[in-house]
Amino acid sequence: MIETRVLGEGDWKSWRELRLAALAEAGHAFGAQLADWQGDGDREERWRGRLSIPGSYNILAMLDGQPVGMASGVPTDHDGVVELISMYVAPVGRGQGVGDHLVQAVEQWARLVGARTLRLGVVEGNTNAWGLYQRNGFRDTDELGDLMPDGVRREHIMAKNLLG
Repeated sequence: MIETRVLGEGDWKSWRELRLAALAEAGHAFGAQLADWQGDGDREERWRGRLSIPGSYNILAMLDGQPVGMASGVPTDHDGVVELISMYVAPVGRGQGVGDHLVQAVEQWARLVGARTLRLGVVEGNTNAWGLYQRNGFRDTDELGDLMPDGVRREHIMAKNLLG
């Protein structure tokens, strides 16, 4: 059974553990690198700050009591638009509906805060993520997002209309 745990800044250790695992295992899929969050970057106040972005919604997915996935919903500078970020499912949770569960939880939050659009960035070539997002109603906007840490690849922006 998949359970959702909503996190506050006091849960930073749980978030930290899964986020570091995500960056180590699937760093190619994120706009941050593991090295950015280690050493001098690995500070309690930084982790707490990440979980206390004003208006954000941060969750862990638990499978049989183990944290196996994470995602966040954050407001944007555009009225009625929120963004799904930091999405990750650990290998042990893949193929068990954890990704769908996380996406749907963030979508439900987005609707509750009155968002009209839920956006996300996904790296070209991350076929599993593309499939997950398309299965959940997201469409490629043909808009390029942020440059990835390798300085070559860019995210592709996908969006879902929450009004329809």
